[in-house]
Amino acid sequence: MTMILTILFYILIFPGLLFCVTAGLLLSGIDRKLVARMQGRVGPPVTQPIYDFFKLLGKETIIPAAANKKVFLTAPVVGFISLVTIALFIPIKLFMPMSGVADVVVILYLLCIPSLALIVGGAASGSPFAGVGISREMVAIIAYELPLAIILLTVGKLAGVGGVTFSFDEIELYQAYFGPNIAHWSMLPAAVAMLLVIPCEAGSHPFDIAEAETEICEGPLCEYSGRPLAVFKLNAALKTFVMPALFTALFLGGMGTGRLWLDVLIFLAECFAVMFVSMTLPHAICARLKVEQTFKFYWTTVTGLAICSFALVWLGV
Repeated sequence: MTMILTILFYILIFPGLLFCVTAGLLLSGIDRKLVARMQGRVGPPVTQPIYDFFKLLGKETIIPAAANKKVFLTAPVVGFISLVTIALFIPIKLFMPMSGVADVVVILYLLCIPSLALIVGGAASGSPFAGVGISREMVAIIAYELPLAIILLTVGKLAGVGGVTFSFDEIELYQAYFGPNIAHWSMLPAAVAMLLVIPCEAGSHPFDIAEAETEICEGPLCEYSGRPLAVFKLNAALKTFVMPALFTALFLGGMGTGRLWLDVLIFLAECFAVMFVSMTLPHAICARLKVEQTFKFYWTTVTGLAICSFALVWLGV
């Protein structure tokens, strides 16, 4: 009975549902506030994403006549469940509640689900605007999945003893003994590549090619309203937490203090720093990239950085 209650606590409270939703919404609000300040605007309050979420929950849900109702309503929920599941598997320093349950390969698969849910949901709406957004989202997935896979392989090679490991437990223990992975100079190109992958995976400006608000009216989300739209917006906020958290676990992990509350605070501070560098700064200073520019950038520059790190680690340099 105690084990069941503990697992439920992990899933529903910490580090699962309540913790990751709160962290995601607050980080999203901080990101919007900082971007506004850097652009000389006052900006919305930090709690604005929370207000927006509950406001959308109270709005009417309109389902297009041409839509596949079940798929249209289910897609955002599937994406939400996958993101909460990812948050359960990401270690917070040496705190690993789901130790031995999943590895980085599972997380790589789970990261695809929210994007696929967006594609499927948009396709189920029957809107031509959604069709354009879907094609752009598919391009984004093809663009960042290759460098992301190489980055995870590089981390696994560095932490593996005599081979490659995909176990988050072993990756965190390696960092506990030998220091954060980012301290190894051979991992710096992979860390930079990961910082560049984060905004595209999260659909953040300047890589928000799928939604493109000024061009195709929110793309796959153009027909969504009410509660389903609220869940999709919540998914975007969750990515603002999950992706920096993944970077923190892969490159800044292992160095725990032995006090969980302090480790959580340090972990959140690191997530904020990663979010600021990878999402806030590009949003504030860069123009939105076109589809072909995004694809070329990730398959040349970002993939090149990931391959460089992989080669250095493989050669033991």
